[in-house]
Amino acid sequence: MNWIILIIAGLCEVAFTSCLGKAKETTGAAMYWWYAGFLVSLTASMLLLMKAIQGLPIGTAYAVWTGIGAVGAVLMGILVFKEPATFWRLFFITTLIASIVGLKVVSAH
Repeated sequence: MNWIILIIAGLCEVAFTSCLGKAKETTGAAMYWWYAGFLVSLTASMLLLMKAIQGLPIGTAYAVWTGIGAVGAVLMGILVFKEPATFWRLFFITTLIASIVGLKVVSAH
């Protein structure tokens, strides 16, 4: 169950970085709604991370959490914010995903 909580926490990290990106693109009331989404997502991500580390090693949990956030942020950048999808970006995202899976496989919990 802690792994599921950790994955959801990582997805909330993707949500808060995406909200920042959308807030940057908007003005007025819409911008403030995106910032509100950022705060809600940030709070949920931190609370879920706190819950997950109660049953997982903190080093592993933090690495997986940041990895999910990094991969998700890059993919959102490519898919939503039209950032370039170069070979090297995709290559290193793939190695990051492999590292996250590796940490899960070798984790004691």
